[in-house]
Amino acid sequence: MKPSRPPVVETLVSGTVSRQALGSLRVQTQGQDLIDLTPQIAKWVAETGIRTGLLTIFCRHTSASLTIQENADPAVRHDLLAALDGLAPREAGYLHAEEGADDMPAHIRAMLTGVSLSVPVQKGALMVGTWQGMFLVEHRDRPHIREIILQLTGMTSDG
Repeated sequence: MKPSRPPVVETLVSGTVSRQALGSLRVQTQGQDLIDLTPQIAKWVAETGIRTGLLTIFCRHTSASLTIQENADPAVRHDLLAALDGLAPREAGYLHAEEGADDMPAHIRAMLTGVSLSVPVQKGALMVGTWQGMFLVEHRDRPHIREIILQLTGMTSDG
């Protein structure tokens, strides 16, 4: 069998970082859920005037998190929440339960899913895949106001 050739990295754009933008998105949650933030974030990115760069999205909480997941079939969200329930069940006898039975499981779920994302931007648009969306994952049972920080660094040209 002939050895395969190693993949080659294609440079899409190269240039000097010339601009940055910082934004804040406040999200009212209604309890445990995955909330699609993609439309709001895409609109903000387009309005910054930055055409090529890197977007960092950061959740300022320890009982909520961020993820990139399928945004086409709502059943995926249901199944993901069910899987998280299995990984960090409420009835596991945690020592930390200051704010209720969902308190420590929420922290574990946030640790598993993470509080930040990095998404490339090209031609003023997010470079997410066709079926990908960016979601806030609310791990608590009751409503909360969650703050998401957006940091976009890049160039005002397409390269």
